[in-house]
Amino acid sequence: MVQFPAGAATPASIVDALNALTGHPPKARASFAEGRCVRGTYIPSDRASEITRSQSFTKPSRVLARFSVGGGDDRVLRGFSFRLGGEDHRSDMLLQSAPVHFARTPDQMLAYLKVRMPGPGGKPNMKKVKAFSAANPETLHQANYIAALPLPGSLAGTTYWGVHAFPATSSNGETRFIKFKVAPVGADVTPTGDQARPKSADFLYDDLKNRIAKGDVRLNVMALLDRPGDPVMDVTSRWPDEDARETVRLGTIVITGVEADEACDASIFNPATLAEGIAHPPDEIFAARRAAYVISLGKRR
Repeated sequence: MVQFPAGAATPASIVDALNALTGHPPKARASFAEGRCVRGTYIPSDRASEITRSQSFTKPSRVLARFSVGGGDDRVLRGFSFRLGGEDHRSDMLLQSAPVHFARTPDQMLAYLKVRMPGPGGKPNMKKVKAFSAANPETLHQANYIAALPLPGSLAGTTYWGVHAFPATSSNGETRFIKFKVAPVGADVTPTGDQARPKSADFLYDDLKNRIAKGDVRLNVMALLDRPGDPVMDVTSRWPDEDARETVRLGTIVITGVEADEACDASIFNPATLAEGIAHPPDEIFAARRAAYVISLGKRR
């Protein structure tokens, strides 16, 4: 049975809990451990500067990206991380196939993971899990969102969301909060019938490779625009009418090839790396995530 340090959650204790719950070896990523590295280009739209003066999003650049699947019980969750911009204006973005996180604070996140740890019989205590969920209903928002939709049939045909609200400063100096959304050009791939059954990671990666070979992996990078009163500190809550919210296309990512996994595994997509014009979100989970990714990299090395 996994032992946890006493006291408040720390980024290190959260990394340890994620590794323990998903059964990842120490040198694996704490979350989204299985993935494929790809390369491509980013083409900005003519409206990008209306939202941010960040040169990462307003100038063309090469892209290094990673499609991934969650581990443990979260294998239905998909991830998409990408790096764009030049050396002096690089930004790393991390998105997932659900628009909310499963915990609002690091303490709640550690408690969520801890209560789901397998006991002596190899299973979590479901009575404790249900009691925790009843006392913390916001921790079910992500699972409920995933359960309400068909499983994505393709990593390249999935919409990915950023759960954080980023302060973005436009070319004219105006700052407002935005959320990132990356959507496939065209429509999501949503299989039905027998095809809607959960796909193995190998199936998803083969599908991704085939789509890249055909030259049809294009993803629009969108900014969802804030309104007064939006919950910018709570990553378990969506903004009101988020699916119908005004968006601006910042640019398009065109995936052109598969990269060796080492190209993505040698470092991290660090959420703290943001070119001027996009600032760090103010929520507690983002602050913990910035440190946790560095800690996870250190353990992998």
